Amino acid sequence: MNKSQRSNLILFVILAIFIFTPLRGIFQEFTSKLFSFSPSVEKVENRTTITNYNWQLKGLNTQNYNFESAKGKVVFVNFWATWCPPCRAEMPAIQNLYDNFKDKVEFIFVTNENKDVVEKFLKKNNYNLPIYNYLSAAPKEMQVSSIPASYLINKKGEVVIHKVGAADWDNKKVFKLLDELLNE
Repeated sequence: MNKSQRSNLILFVILAIFIFTPLRGIFQEFTSKLFSFSPSVEKVENRTTITNYNWQLKGLNTQNYNFESAKGKVVFVNFWATWCPPCRAEMPAIQNLYDNFKDKVEFIFVTNENKDVVEKFLKKNNYNLPIYNYLSAAPKEMQVSSIPASYLINKKGEVVIHKVGAADWDNKKVFKLLDELLNE
């Protein structure tokens, strides 16, 4: 085997390890953290408005929630799962965001996983986010096909941020935006 063939074989083995072993998830989580940036704010003229607040959620570690309660409030909605590396990558930043704004902003974390799986994940990572399952379909403006997906909604029901993929939610830009939305 010549030098070029050995190099190709080594590269193939490394790629196979990352693709076909549990290291794949760890690598994805690491790269998601490494390459997550502050989410972009939608231009006013491009914002969609929530038209239907008829969304029922089952609380896994909190009370059930009627999305009608969110009308007129600043709301952060995150669709996620414990098995999703980018979801796990952004969770520490989201936990800090929640810790700083939980008394001012409605936080809704939605998963389709069962209570035991979620509680184990929260306990292992020392998270205290309010987690829900669907009881009815999300508003059409928040129907997602990939996760993580996050929405920041202002008091008028406009989607100010719609971010698919991991983001850095723990930064001055996001904190300043939330303060501005709360003061509107």
